[in-house]
Amino acid sequence: MRQRLALVLAVAFAGMSAGVQAEGPKIYVVTDLEGISGVYKFAQTREPGTPLYREACEYFMGDLAAVVRGLRDGGASEVLVLDGHGTQAMIPHLMEPGAKYITGLPRPGGLVGLDQTFAGVVMLGYHAMMGTPDGVLNHTQSSRTENRYWYNGVESGELVQVAAIAGHFGVPPILVTGDDATCREARKFFGPECVTVSVKQGLAREAAVLYPFAQTRKDLYEGAKQAIAAIPKCKPYRLELPIKAKKQFLSLEGGKSKLVTKEGLIPDALHILDF
Repeated sequence: MRQRLALVLAVAFAGMSAGVQAEGPKIYVVTDLEGISGVYKFAQTREPGTPLYREACEYFMGDLAAVVRGLRDGGASEVLVLDGHGTQAMIPHLMEPGAKYITGLPRPGGLVGLDQTFAGVVMLGYHAMMGTPDGVLNHTQSSRTENRYWYNGVESGELVQVAAIAGHFGVPPILVTGDDATCREARKFFGPECVTVSVKQGLAREAAVLYPFAQTRKDLYEGAKQAIAAIPKCKPYRLELPIKAKKQFLSLEGGKSKLVTKEGLIPDALHILDF
């Protein structure tokens, strides 16, 4: 009787273990437009409704589809995508199956839907921080007012801003995609464990060596699969609190540009974008 009970329990626990493994990790994807395949000038990213913008959004959906497929084939159980570009880039009829998508404005601030249940954050289509010589479309938050940010004395860009918010929940960056400069910046802040995929090489702010979409989508797919495997080695990115912050930007009031500096303390990473 005991042997029979032990066998039943063993089978039950094996089924439970298999179910847990089958579930796989939940992945949060934050997107931008400047670091997408084929995008290299601001005219492609700033004016919704124009042919150039529409084409760039189609390029974006192709990159995103490759990453969603890679994440799911790598073992992700859920994928939640946040349309992070300021003027939004999502084209609903091109959404890849296997993910849920958040888009539209206005909406609650921050990384909507992100919490501690996610195993990793992906930054897709990102760009290098303001002032990076070989960074295609480099900027931090606003390219028009040329914002620059320092956190605890270290100049940082949008990669750090997103990773710090994710780090608040204990979620590590596992994949960053963009140009060579973006990938270099990701390795500097997040270490070599975070997978990076370059889809172009920057020559100047609006000039780049572009790669064929067939190549970049293959690389993005493979990178996403690798990112799932890399999760155990990736660590959350956290800033020492309170965050000593400095911001510089151009004030354009009165038709004249004036450099303005702001300094202060940020209580936690959830408020990093409020500064």
